[in-house]
Amino acid sequence: MAGRVESSDTLIGHACTQTGLSEFGEPSFVDGLERLVTALNGEARLTEAGAAAQQGQIVHFLAQRLQVEDWYARHPEIDEQQIVAPLIGLGLPRTGSTAMSFLLGQDPAARSLRNWEASSPCPPPELATADTDPRIEIARASLARRNARFPRMKTMYPSDPTGPTECQTFQAMDFKSQIFQAQAQVPSYAAWLNTEADLVPTYRFLKRVLKLLQWKCPPTRWRLKNPSHVVFIKDLDTVFPDARFWMTHRDVARVIPSAADLYCELASAYSDDVDKLYMGRLNADVWDLGMRRLIAFRDAGQDHRFFDVHFAPFQRDPFPALEQLYAFLGEDFTPEARARMTRWRDQTPREKHGDHRYDPADFGLSEAALHERFRFYNERFGVLTTA
Repeated sequence: MAGRVESSDTLIGHACTQTGLSEFGEPSFVDGLERLVTALNGEARLTEAGAAAQQGQIVHFLAQRLQVEDWYARHPEIDEQQIVAPLIGLGLPRTGSTAMSFLLGQDPAARSLRNWEASSPCPPPELATADTDPRIEIARASLARRNARFPRMKTMYPSDPTGPTECQTFQAMDFKSQIFQAQAQVPSYAAWLNTEADLVPTYRFLKRVLKLLQWKCPPTRWRLKNPSHVVFIKDLDTVFPDARFWMTHRDVARVIPSAADLYCELASAYSDDVDKLYMGRLNADVWDLGMRRLIAFRDAGQDHRFFDVHFAPFQRDPFPALEQLYAFLGEDFTPEARARMTRWRDQTPREKHGDHRYDPADFGLSEAALHERFRFYNERFGVLTTA
């Protein structure tokens, strides 16, 4: 039997009842929430369990937004915090960006968004208890459940409760996040998100949460990562005009099918009828759009803000790229940071959990067609079609 998610008004009511709060801040989340619920019920072919899980996730995001706004209401001085020149990783997914973010996260002078605080940013973390916060064990248990349910995920997207993660969850609290298109077949929502939605309010909310997180838990030199920022680069720049970027590159024939496989793995938790061909088309279309927008942005006088990292040499030895990145930033690459990065790399070999295997044909994709379609990207960045 097909499952259904309750109406957006009902879900909002659940979140208010759960938290005892009612102020959501900017109403920017409402349009995305309504579109998402409509798409989940009309397009996603959810199982009953899948609908219940999606509904629980939506209520969780709403509840977190309520709590963020409550902290601001009680402590307006939080807004005096400054987010200065964050370093943001972006680019195509499946290009080594997760490894890069973990390496950068080893630097004690920098601040990453940690897995345990991404899903539950309230109460805001405090420096004295940052290593013992009870949310760490909650995140550890959540990852264990995920790995038990999706054993292949460990080969696709390694995670650690105290390690860095993407800021997708904070975008999801404004209901403008690629999380939702990855977890379910919601073509109407995906089309709106990637081609029509205004993400300036979303990034304002993201900045709001970052201020909250650094309020009592420095350092404040942020290292963030989210491949999907390429699709919304102009809106991101509006809110973070002093941001600098690192961008990872890899042969699209190794990237797009891998991303489609990840989407299918996630969506299979919510539906027994996942259309692999749709997931292949979606990824090819979205990353084509994102790369074109990103190249246009860079070529319009913003290229100096970007540092490029190519997959193959980075996998062989990341330290030359890291040294050059720190020089690009004008920051000291300290012996302590290097030692911590070396230790993480030694303890986390690339195929620690096995090799990620997939067949591009399952998603209606072929190496030759992808190389032709993304020729503009390969030529612009000198990407080899073998890595």
